[in-house]
Amino acid sequence: MSDDNLFPENFTVSKVMREEQSGHKGVLLWFTGFSGSGKSTISQALELRLYELGIRTYILDGDNIRKGLNKDLGFSLDDRHENIRRIGEVGRLFSDAGILTMAAFISPLREDRNLVRKLFKAGDFIEIWVRSSLECCESRDVKGLYKRARAGEIEDFTGISSPYQPPAEPEIIVDSEKYSVDECVNDIIAFLLTKGIIRDSRL
Repeated sequence: MSDDNLFPENFTVSKVMREEQSGHKGVLLWFTGFSGSGKSTISQALELRLYELGIRTYILDGDNIRKGLNKDLGFSLDDRHENIRRIGEVGRLFSDAGILTMAAFISPLREDRNLVRKLFKAGDFIEIWVRSSLECCESRDVKGLYKRARAGEIEDFTGISSPYQPPAEPEIIVDSEKYSVDECVNDIIAFLLTKGIIRDSRL
């Protein structure tokens, strides 16, 4: 069907109305970094803190999404591009629903991350670089993926046989090699408060 035959609905209940009801903004926090950098760990710790503050949240995590929505995709550059595009569209829907959403994906290419950014209004997409050296991530290797990649058992593995492009101008940088999970979460919470994305008198 041609795009000329598609007519998106303008819903009666707007994003602003949903945000007012929730008492916080609906944004997408996009965590990027090497495998093993701490994206999932930090996003889960952050979600727990936000949940305790009454913030409506949801996490879109790389492995979980690939088990369901994107199970038809591999790890070639084209498939990675499509993986990120789909997640961006899902994140946009969650944001429109007024939910503070966290997406934890390696998302190695700036082009793909910028494609997602363009789906959002200014301030609604927050790129968080979970910075850690490849050596540190490889030393953790919780899932044994680096060992398998070094042995040639995994193709197109970021940092080993496929490139990673760090964000040029991320909204937030958390250094998971130098700082604890709690310290990284504190930095993100401080940013969200400063930008008026969340509000809580208990902080």
